[in-house]
Amino acid sequence: MRKILLFLVYFSVSASAFALNNSEFAGTGLTEPRVFLDCGTCNFNYIRTHVRFVNYVRDRNEAQVEVIITNMPTGGGGQEYTLIFLGREKFTGVNDTLEYSSGPAETSEQIMEGVSRMLELGLIRYAERMPIANYLSVDLSKSCKRSAPIDKWDHWVFNISANGYVNGQALTTRDKWSGSVSVSRTTRRSKFLFTGSGVYQEDHYTTDGQAVVSITRQRTLEGMGALSFGNHWSVGGVVSSFSSIYNNEKEQITLSPEVEYDIFPYSEATMRQLRFRYELSYQYSSYYLETVFNKYYDRLASEHLSLILNLTQPWGTVSASLNGANYLRNFAQNDLELYTQISLPVAHGLSVNLSGDISLIHDQLSLPQSGATADQILLQQTELATQYSYWTSFGLSFTFGSIYNDVVNPRLW
Repeated sequence: MRKILLFLVYFSVSASAFALNNSEFAGTGLTEPRVFLDCGTCNFNYIRTHVRFVNYVRDRNEAQVEVIITNMPTGGGGQEYTLIFLGREKFTGVNDTLEYSSGPAETSEQIMEGVSRMLELGLIRYAERMPIANYLSVDLSKSCKRSAPIDKWDHWVFNISANGYVNGQALTTRDKWSGSVSVSRTTRRSKFLFTGSGVYQEDHYTTDGQAVVSITRQRTLEGMGALSFGNHWSVGGVVSSFSSIYNNEKEQITLSPEVEYDIFPYSEATMRQLRFRYELSYQYSSYYLETVFNKYYDRLASEHLSLILNLTQPWGTVSASLNGANYLRNFAQNDLELYTQISLPVAHGLSVNLSGDISLIHDQLSLPQSGATADQILLQQTELATQYSYWTSFGLSFTFGSIYNDVVNPRLW
């Protein structure tokens, strides 16, 4: 992996001479590399406007260079962007990987500026082999000596947020208030996260002259830690406190040690992951209402096993997880969940998107013995008994016509 540090050197690639003087080749696609950009979080209009010495195509099968951009959060509250360049046709075997890290206070425009600079640097090696190279110039505009950063916070990051939402009309009103606090510290060796959040929602309905009020409250406190052991193993744990009227949980306190193994090195996490995770949990629960098992409180031990797959490849993206859990005192009290999300380009211009989740549920120990009233069911105020749940979505997209995708025109629509 070739890393280029933006604060050491900033290259500015100028294609203005090409735009003005290269009318013989402009727009033909013969003088500039054809590039397909695969980035789910990028502002494509910004990139097309600022990185202008290539031809962008809308189909990866038409590209000479495919650029896959992925991002993951950093411990300081920013994002680490990985740009993977894959050469095709005359550039087969000419591949590269660059990285850019944004700061926690950077705006969307500043982030796109940094990503665009990295994109320019990565694309130069392809442009230099085509006629467009005669119209490019490289300018060293800023340099400095690298020094070790002085972090007075020692990697600790704090965040506080508060949100309010008010909505109403003649017969219904809704007030929703929420807030959260988080403290985190992330290094190559370890990471820690402490969070607290709360939600209060009040809905008022008027039907047949009668007023109906629905109140929802939920509170979560959680502390998590993880230590790395080599490039494949991690150990850690979670301590949490949870309260929810909807789930009939007056107080739920959980302690869970965990261990995880990734088949692939963690250094490749932006492109591929296949993780096995095992967790043991001890849980104390007290309930607002007596449960279907005639309990107002309970002490429970459980185990959880997860298989997690994430792939971001030239042929598409796949995210899937299989999660199973059971209570140790009764293995019949268990649940199993399968989640998948797949996006595949199956042919020229044709892509398929599939996602879904299915759960087999046999561990609803907090269900109230009194059941649910019609109002609670309609207003979704309480959890309902079920042995399964599912959802799915799917779609097809077919695009044809010009392969080029260079023009930005913001007028009217």
